[in-house]
Amino acid sequence: MATSRTKPTGGRTSSIREPHSAYRTHGRSGSVVVDTNILIDILNEHPVWALWSEQRLAPFLADGCAVIVPMVFAELAAGFASVARLERALEPLHLVREPLTWEAAFRAGHAYKLYRERGGTKRSPLPDFYIGAHALLAGHALLTRDPRRYREYFPKLKVIAPE
Repeated sequence: MATSRTKPTGGRTSSIREPHSAYRTHGRSGSVVVDTNILIDILNEHPVWALWSEQRLAPFLADGCAVIVPMVFAELAAGFASVARLERALEPLHLVREPLTWEAAFRAGHAYKLYRERGGTKRSPLPDFYIGAHALLAGHALLTRDPRRYREYFPKLKVIAPE
């Protein structure tokens, strides 16, 4: 369970939350954050990529070490009419859900800054930066079919992707 403490901030107080215990414990060897494209492949039975994605994800599912973060859930939401339908689609996978932390947001912001300095044209932080930062900080690998941005901006992150 996350712990919190109160910190004075110029006459008012704010709550500072420690990282959730799931964030600290699931980053064991063999865990993986599942990128949105992998789940889309599986849920939509993509004719080219579904089998590849299923085969790479299966060992992590069997060990209870397949993780998603809120950004992945948000990206998947576009394909579903309701939260209930998305929840039903994901239920058979038994994915571990982890929150994004403030430190991951900070790292995502720095990756985004570097992206913009290198000529990137998107005007807001991309979900990939949040996903990559979380995976790196939590000690997970990342399962994706789109490794370019992760490898460029998170070079220490172990990425599982087609070669």
